[in-house]
Amino acid sequence: MAQTLDSAAARGESLTRDGIVIRTFDLWKTYVMGDQEIHAVSGIDLEIKRGEYVAIMGPSGSGKSTLMNLIGCLDTPSKGEYFINGQLVSSMSDDQLARIRNKEIGFVFQTFNLLSRASALHNVELPLIYAGVDAHSREERAKRALTAVDLTARMHHKPNELSGGQRQRVAIARALVNDPSILLADEPTGNLDSATGVEIMALFQRLHDQGNTIVLVTHEMDIAMHAHRVVFVRDGKVERDEKVR
Repeated sequence: MAQTLDSAAARGESLTRDGIVIRTFDLWKTYVMGDQEIHAVSGIDLEIKRGEYVAIMGPSGSGKSTLMNLIGCLDTPSKGEYFINGQLVSSMSDDQLARIRNKEIGFVFQTFNLLSRASALHNVELPLIYAGVDAHSREERAKRALTAVDLTARMHHKPNELSGGQRQRVAIARALVNDPSILLADEPTGNLDSATGVEIMALFQRLHDQGNTIVLVTHEMDIAMHAHRVVFVRDGKVERDEKVR
């Protein structure tokens, strides 16, 4: 066992040196339903380097959402290894995974997931509260994150006082506030009209230009094409992996 852990640590160090933020080796997620086994993710090998802008695309039932949950440490694989920033997260406990989620991953969801009674500023502060950051520092960092998404003038407004696009900007600011290794966005324009969706995708491009690593999960080709690389998933496997710009 010790030799296995040492080997994993050595691989993690090698990945970090090579600038690889996400690396999966033969990743599987299997669900048992009665006497059937459903392989939602079937042996995926995936590598994403620091600073990349990658879309994971596939139809409903393709396994892309399960893969996103594994990448986001919201679920654990049935088999295989997953490293994020050189750390072997596939063998971590629930408490360790919670710390990784808060420190390494900034989540942006289709439904925004904002606290309705809290201001934009307080919503953005939440990951810093969980991280134990003092009140003054977290307020300053939350203000900087809201400024980065052009919401300085709306930081004291509650979600019901904001448009859909502004709510998604709050969610993006919250994702950014801990300076994560990756921004993981799940259908980020799904609840927005097309014009607002274009604005949000322009914001993601700007954040990528500033050096952020972005992983975008979508079933829409026009949204996926905003990324610089598209990983197509079908039947739990990577069907193809293409550079698009």
